Amino acid sequence: MCLAIPAKIVKIFGNEAEADFGGIRRRINITLLDNVKEGDYVIVHAGFAIQKLRKEDAEKTLALWREVLERI
Repeated sequence: MCLAIPAKIVKIFGNEAEADFGGIRRRINITLLDNVKEGDYVIVHAGFAIQKLRKEDAEKTLALWREVLERI
């Protein structure tokens, strides 16, 4: 099974960015997407941003993940 998680782009460093996954920050690769800006939401799979997301969709998905993790 593969997971792709939404994240908010916090800072860009060339072909990489610092991404916030609901409070956890990681460095990701953004070379697969055009015109990624700080503040954008993206779906991340295996360390690569693979698609942009609307803010509303990303926030809903992150809320669902928080709900799932609270049950573990």
